[in-house]
Amino acid sequence: MTKKGTNTKKSSVKKKRLKRSRYSKEEVTEIFSRFRAQRAEPKGELEHVNAYTLLVAVVLSAQATDVGVNKATRNLFALADTPEKMVALGEDRVRELIKTIGLYRNKAKNVIALSQKLIDEYGGEVPEDRDLLTTLPGVGRKTANVVVNMAFGQETIAVDTHIFRIGNRLGLAPGDTPDEVEAGLERVIPQEFLRHAHHWLILHGRYVCTARKPHCEACIIADLCKAPDKTCDVPAPIIAVDN
Repeated sequence: MTKKGTNTKKSSVKKKRLKRSRYSKEEVTEIFSRFRAQRAEPKGELEHVNAYTLLVAVVLSAQATDVGVNKATRNLFALADTPEKMVALGEDRVRELIKTIGLYRNKAKNVIALSQKLIDEYGGEVPEDRDLLTTLPGVGRKTANVVVNMAFGQETIAVDTHIFRIGNRLGLAPGDTPDEVEAGLERVIPQEFLRHAHHWLILHGRYVCTARKPHCEACIIADLCKAPDKTCDVPAPIIAVDN
């Protein structure tokens, strides 16, 4: 599959030599084979009904929990699930509906602005090109990566705090910036796993390899992990397959 909107990022990151992964190709393949066996079709936890509502939900999720965003967007999306409806709803009403989310004033402004730009420049449709998405108000590279991956099936990796932590803690793809970690992961992860890689890593970081204290005793890659701060040395448990 051709990756859209990657040339600019790759050319800039190549100027700085990427740090080496601690894992061999065979080890990386085994890590992601286990993730796939555990959860063959991982799903994002932000509720949405189409590419547009996904885009809005991801914009709203910055510095907020998915649970908190979902609580607010259920009412918002019931009223406005297209750019046209959102603009008609207006910034004041959007602000009122999402006021439980952090930075809600600026986010409401961005939601209306990006909706208007979608109407004016893209016929009300969410573009499939990552670089075009990043021209929308409030949309950064991470948001664009999530949208093109989840809505359009592109093989992108959205580096959030969980993936950035795992890339460095495990030494899977060490980097000083999210872009470096992203480029490192794209380099070491085999093609067959790229479609779902960022979801596997996010869920692993959110529920197993947590920030304060990783739950190594419940980790399906514990025997492969080379993190220096592993809390225990245990064999990998039997994988529970997600049906």
